[in-house]
Amino acid sequence: MATKIFVNLPIRDLNKSVEFFTKLGFTFNPQFTDETATCMVVSEDIFVMLLTREKFKAFTPHEVCDATKSTEVIICLSCENRAKVDEMAGKAIAAGAASPMGSKDYGFMYQNSFQDLDGHLWELVYMGRARRTRVKCEDAIREYRFAHIQTKGTHPWHKIFG
Repeated sequence: MATKIFVNLPIRDLNKSVEFFTKLGFTFNPQFTDETATCMVVSEDIFVMLLTREKFKAFTPHEVCDATKSTEVIICLSCENRAKVDEMAGKAIAAGAASPMGSKDYGFMYQNSFQDLDGHLWELVYMGRARRTRVKCEDAIREYRFAHIQTKGTHPWHKIFG
């Protein structure tokens, strides 16, 4: 059995969030939807539970982070090509998202991002170039480290590649 992942995010307005993510092409599972939560389907094994802040508080003893002021998580989705990365980012911005970073090309990875209506940061990446040009893993890491230096270590992938 494949492991499924459920990312839980606190949101301010359930209806506005459903409308926003529908414009990006996501669907929702009505079986796990009520007036306090909905289950957004990302893929067969990946789901995002959009929970009202009150519902989210029931699952944690800690204060709920205001994602417009602090970063509690970065959600990263892979796309099938660069055009899809920019297409989804464009749809998000057209639907009311903010674009905090713009697109970046690291050579082995192309990235764009947006902040949803509640401030959660979503990254969209395409990594096919490394496969297509048969860039060795060591070369990709070296390219990333150069990009890491240029961004002064602020890119979240620095924890993976060091």
